[in-house]
Amino acid sequence: MIDKLISKIRETQNPTVVGLDPQLDFVPEYLKNEMFETYGCTTKGAAEAILRFNMEIIDHVCDLIPAVKPQIAMYEQFGAEGVAAYIKTTQYAKGKGLIVIGDVKRGDIASTAKCYSKAHIGKVKIGHMEDEVFNSDFITVNPYLGYDGIEPYIEDCKENESGLFVLVKTSNPNSGEIQDLIVENQPVHEIVGGLVSKWGGDLIGKHGFSSIGAVVGATHKDQAKRLREIMPTVFFLVPGYGAQGGKAEDLAVCFNENGLGAIVNSSRGIIAAYKNDKYKNDFTEKEFAKASRQAVIDMQEDICQFIHIL
Repeated sequence: MIDKLISKIRETQNPTVVGLDPQLDFVPEYLKNEMFETYGCTTKGAAEAILRFNMEIIDHVCDLIPAVKPQIAMYEQFGAEGVAAYIKTTQYAKGKGLIVIGDVKRGDIASTAKCYSKAHIGKVKIGHMEDEVFNSDFITVNPYLGYDGIEPYIEDCKENESGLFVLVKTSNPNSGEIQDLIVENQPVHEIVGGLVSKWGGDLIGKHGFSSIGAVVGATHKDQAKRLREIMPTVFFLVPGYGAQGGKAEDLAVCFNENGLGAIVNSSRGIIAAYKNDKYKNDFTEKEFAKASRQAVIDMQEDICQFIHIL
């Protein structure tokens, strides 16, 4: 699966992933009103509003980017209707040729982990049939339980050509409370990085990267630089660009000399661009997806000042 992602990055000349994390406040009033008139102020109305919102954004950016990353909590808050919107979003994105990274951050062991894995990147057996449920290409997972919590996913990665992004050094301000603790003269995030590199050793593709990747925040330049040295075959999913303070010149350390090795996420900076002072004078509320497209173009140009994709 990592080779497919790299091929899409090269095709678009863009290492941007659009985070589809739609809060209702991001959805234009006219669109919410349409859905509420049809379905009422219900979880169904909310779910349909964010689905329509997602679809229009996907339509306007799918030719520019390699991947999208829906964050499942934004959908789960609306119950079964929200989960249905999540599934429809992934299906729609894949229908447009995009790689889907399900941001689910699962972390458990044994049969529980197997069930999570089958649901998100594998196939669920039902009688003599098998079915794909959430149908993501990659998902994010939490390594806190060790290899017991990762192994079931790796099995599905091998069987279904899927991938993982394992949390290593996250972009949130207080990540260092645990991730920077020193254990035997080494920060915990470096130890986890070494484990991720080991876990993905059997899944290295033709471009020299494994389908078992790592989440490495753009807000921690020095740590990211060191992690790139520790994990030369591990592909990075980089959150924290833009709204969280990560700058393009800082995240350049996540890439190799060929401009590969990382994909950079932006969520509200793209999907809520029409609300941003930079864009709101040029795009109306009904042109929210056009604003998102321009935000993608601007992000691509910003990042590609510091990397060159070969």
